[in-house]
Amino acid sequence: MHRTVKISPQKTPGNDRLFQPRYDSSLPIGKYSSLQTRKKYHGFTLIEVMVALTIIAISLGALLSTSGTQARSAGYLKHKTLAHWVAVNELTQIRIAKEFPDVGDKKGETTMANNDWYWIRTTKATEDENARQITFTVYSDKERTQNITSLIGYANRDAPILTTQ
Repeated sequence: MHRTVKISPQKTPGNDRLFQPRYDSSLPIGKYSSLQTRKKYHGFTLIEVMVALTIIAISLGALLSTSGTQARSAGYLKHKTLAHWVAVNELTQIRIAKEFPDVGDKKGETTMANNDWYWIRTTKATEDENARQITFTVYSDKERTQNITSLIGYANRDAPILTTQ
């Protein structure tokens, strides 16, 4: 049984411009009838979906790579900051103790933030005989091969205080 759709204007309440299909059983429906040619397909083709998924996959891959790099950088910066604090603490201890270190190298070890830090203190003479240049180089390994940070500071010999009466 063949049917076709005959489009004729039909008024609907509230909208005079709307056309609604009316089925006419007297006309045959064939391969190229007006109903089939006017039918609109909604949605995406397989190619469009595959292209969209490819773009999303590439974008997510780049995003994950960036996130991994950022996480590694944050860990490195935390490690470097702690090493710097170790060097600052060691220099501050020398100043508080009013120590005037001898020229040369000294090796030491400090624990901070559940990590063992290894350092070398290099003391050099300056033009002023009452001052010394102190360089702390902090390492994360006992063999002292992985230099993390260096800090240069100065220590002064206590000069007698002159008073007048």
